[in-house]
Amino acid sequence: MAHYQYRARNAEGQLFEGLIEAASAGVVAGQLQAGGILPLTIDEVAAPLIKGQKKGFSLGRAPRVGRDDLILFCRQMFTLTKSGVPLVRAIRGLVETARNPTLGQALGQVVDSLEAGQDLAGAFSAHPRVFPGLFCRLVQVGENTGKLDEVFRQLSTFYEHEKDTVNRIKQALRYPTFVLIAIVCAVIFISLFVIPAFQKVFASFGAELPLATRILLGLSGFMLHYWPLLLILAIMLVAALKQLLNTHQGRYAWDRYKLKIPLVGDIILRGTLVRFSRAFNMSFGAGVPLTQALSFTARGLDNLFVGEKVELIRNGVERGDTLTRSATQTGLFTPLVLQMLAVGEETGSVDTMLEDVAEFYEREVEYDIKNLSSAIEPLMIIIIGGMVLVLALGVFLPMWNLAAVVK
Repeated sequence: MAHYQYRARNAEGQLFEGLIEAASAGVVAGQLQAGGILPLTIDEVAAPLIKGQKKGFSLGRAPRVGRDDLILFCRQMFTLTKSGVPLVRAIRGLVETARNPTLGQALGQVVDSLEAGQDLAGAFSAHPRVFPGLFCRLVQVGENTGKLDEVFRQLSTFYEHEKDTVNRIKQALRYPTFVLIAIVCAVIFISLFVIPAFQKVFASFGAELPLATRILLGLSGFMLHYWPLLLILAIMLVAALKQLLNTHQGRYAWDRYKLKIPLVGDIILRGTLVRFSRAFNMSFGAGVPLTQALSFTARGLDNLFVGEKVELIRNGVERGDTLTRSATQTGLFTPLVLQMLAVGEETGSVDTMLEDVAEFYEREVEYDIKNLSSAIEPLMIIIIGGMVLVLALGVFLPMWNLAAVVK
């Protein structure tokens, strides 16, 4: 990502100047035009120093703005705007106290844009890597309706729920991940250090090792002799996978595949649908048109496959289909949820029903997480049993035969 210095004017002829981080000058022009201002000049410049950063060589990258940063920022903005503090003064104060330097730098540029006459939503939109599209759209709605403090309160609540859902899913995946890593490390350690010791003992007696032990020794010898090549191949594989996930096709394939992983795929899907329901409810309840609310919600999801399904719902609504019929065609929602959406459409309370849908999926996620350990235990027992079998054949079998060899 490069940094671009721009000069632009709005429809009233007011001049704006600022700095935007983007992939290209065309992206900068698109962002400015989306904010209702016409770019005059866009020049690439060197990356500015973040406040408190020293010049010199550094391997570190600018830290990402995570959910915790957005939650704290929204809480602070809710308190300040509700107290009647002017926006420029409020945000300038947050620049000085920002824990995340990336957020602090972006807020500093937001202050410059506000002082130049730009609206708050447009100033936020100039930093899409810091402030998501859904965030900027709701801020715009809050500015137009005079309820900016309420919008920041809703955003903080939304990101808190989102963080809680993601943390629950990570907690559910942590135990099986650690167990599998421990098993792999134990097998590697036994193959490299334990079993070769038996080879020396048996060689001193002129005896032949059992077949199972010889197989493990062959794998151990291969790893000992070719570990640099294996390490290079592992690094190349990780780099290739990372590069693939940075592409749209690779990310889409992974997002689709992880929803089909046994035991945890359903949890990930329901967690994503919780985020969809809450984001859609918040934007639609704030007065954003239905199709635009669906579009911003699709972009705000961290799963491209589910986001594509939400875009299909939006396309169906634009063609004149009902929300329920369009949602049915995606195959993502259960019949009970579809029935709740149908009732919401008939009664004109779609936002209320979406909140109920989010709570329904949250209960499902919580129930699945509680039962995940009991569901994984049989699988872990099988894997550990296989490891014990490998140990028995590769380690204990030579020990049992050692007495006969000595005799």
